[in-house]
Amino acid sequence: MVLTGRRLRVAAALTCAIGLAATGCTGDDRDGFRPGAADAGDPYVPGHGNGGYDVGHYGLDVRYDPSTDRLTGRAVITATATQDLSRFNLDLVGLEVRAVSVGDTTAEHRRGDGELVVTPRDGLPRGRQFTVTVEYTGVPTAVEDGALGSGGFLHTADGAVALGQPDSAATWFPVNDHPSDKATYDLAVTVPDGLAALSNGVPGPKNSADGWTTWRWSERAPMASYLSTLVIGDYRVVTGTHAGRPMVTAVAASLPAAGGAATSLARTGAIVDFLASRFGPYPFDSYGGIVIADDRVGYALETQSRPVYGPAFFSDDRPNPSVVVHELAHQWFGDSVSLTRWGDIWLNEGFASYAEWLWEEHDGGRTAQRNFEIQYAMTDWTQPSVEPGREQMFGAAVYKRGALAVHALRRTVGDDLFFRILRTWTSERAAGNATTADLVALAERVAQRQLRPLFDAWLVGGSAPTLP
Repeated sequence: MVLTGRRLRVAAALTCAIGLAATGCTGDDRDGFRPGAADAGDPYVPGHGNGGYDVGHYGLDVRYDPSTDRLTGRAVITATATQDLSRFNLDLVGLEVRAVSVGDTTAEHRRGDGELVVTPRDGLPRGRQFTVTVEYTGVPTAVEDGALGSGGFLHTADGAVALGQPDSAATWFPVNDHPSDKATYDLAVTVPDGLAALSNGVPGPKNSADGWTTWRWSERAPMASYLSTLVIGDYRVVTGTHAGRPMVTAVAASLPAAGGAATSLARTGAIVDFLASRFGPYPFDSYGGIVIADDRVGYALETQSRPVYGPAFFSDDRPNPSVVVHELAHQWFGDSVSLTRWGDIWLNEGFASYAEWLWEEHDGGRTAQRNFEIQYAMTDWTQPSVEPGREQMFGAAVYKRGALAVHALRRTVGDDLFFRILRTWTSERAAGNATTADLVALAERVAQRQLRPLFDAWLVGGSAPTLP
């Protein structure tokens, strides 16, 4: 008998359930266990993220040889099943997988398009915590993005840079690559002696043997995967403390030792302190920043606790505190309080852009009100801040119109309530995820008034709103 469609699936499920088939049971139809989704369902990043589990921690041990551009890694991922799980996916681009185990048992695995599909020997009941160990190797790949430039894992003249938004993490380790699934990280990275290997979080002990040095980093606050970074090469690394926490900054050795990049990074502590006075306590256990010298990276990124800055921001060798303010403001808005879906990216960029206005006024420049007036006059109101479309994820409406909405809220409710709203947001939503609807609800609760029409007009309305 030849079975097709639903009858075939039912027959296969019954066969596996009663144990009559020695082969052919893929783990997809075992006593109600089913595969996790192979996509997070975010239309802005199709193919990114996965369902069926929630990652709690990534333990990464990687070795990188710049002379061959080859990376060898071992990832130990601790996760919890969010359904009765027969198989699950991890995002992984271009690297060869040598072995996979779930717990202490070897698991079946296969590769898809940017995916690692894992089938454990036994189904994972909902609520079960489990570990996945992946051994992998290969030459990591870069990712081209027309809006931002190159990202992913970039081989450089003296090492490598792993960086990018929203694409980067899956080019160098297996990951649930969507900001809705945040996790803590431990990283050990081994590189040839004499090279720095910089990443997120608190630095750990280093050790050297046989011409190789292992650097260790630990990020204990949950982090979205695109905020992870790895920077390897010849850098002038400065370590110290600020407010009792480690401060690690680094500037590529090919850039001037006392130039604009180094001068700008030196203001990190002062800028963080100012932002904390407006937004609430700094949310992480370490501070810092890294300036790279690779012209392919034409952007700065708020990699958690230690932003990375492309060289173009200091091309005239003058200080540029504004970009440092922007990326450090993201530590509250985007890193600690992260997106649930990319269509709300204005929650990151609008607040970080507004922080630049606050700092400029604090630093003796134009007032936030004057910046608001200038930007209001030049804004294209046909472009929305919320759900801007994939092609406009990094457009002016997300950054500048988003900042206008923030200031309009301030003008409407007054300074006391405005900064109370911001501090309540960063406190109640710390280490989690949120949406625009969440922000509106919180603002209305704190201000004890209806604010939805205000947000609608300033974020998505098709014409210039009335000035508050």
